Amino acid sequence: MAESDFPGWHGTTIIGVKKGGEVVIAGDGQVSLGNTVIKGTARKVRRLKPGGYDVVAGFAGSTADAFTLLERLETKLEATPGQLTRAAVELAKDWRTDKYLQKLEAMLIVTDGETLLVITGAGDVLEPEHDVTAIGSGGNYALAAGRAMMDTDKDAETVAREAMAIAADICVFTNGRLTVEKIGK
Repeated sequence: MAESDFPGWHGTTIIGVKKGGEVVIAGDGQVSLGNTVIKGTARKVRRLKPGGYDVVAGFAGSTADAFTLLERLETKLEATPGQLTRAAVELAKDWRTDKYLQKLEAMLIVTDGETLLVITGAGDVLEPEHDVTAIGSGGNYALAAGRAMMDTDKDAETVAREAMAIAADICVFTNGRLTVEKIGK
């Protein structure tokens, strides 16, 4: 099989929801190769504790690339404790300018319980307008569902779980086996 014929890895949906003093990041567990589910219980949401500073990160894309980025983010957080936005901007700058990092194929959603950010390889550090964001194969479905629930009395975790359930019902590269991490309250 030629490299150009390789079907590629698919299958991640990550959502971040900030509501009522809490921030929740939830991710499904499916990893697919082409049309085949390779694993259904992957953990794509992690709690980081650089220097005792609590940060939750979810990733979509290549797992090895995402772990490289998470390690770099931890290093940036250790250098700028308590300053998630600054660490994220520094990571995005490195990701955009470093020839090795430029080849990494992943995206991150990160939070420290106050700030919710998406970090991309294009050099973007984005704070969502409506306190909900999503990435990955089913990201648009989860985002639409999450935004529709933001004006209800549902808490952040409920919004994230229900939005992910909707995404899993629509996107064949997303399953309902969630990893959920919460910061706040």
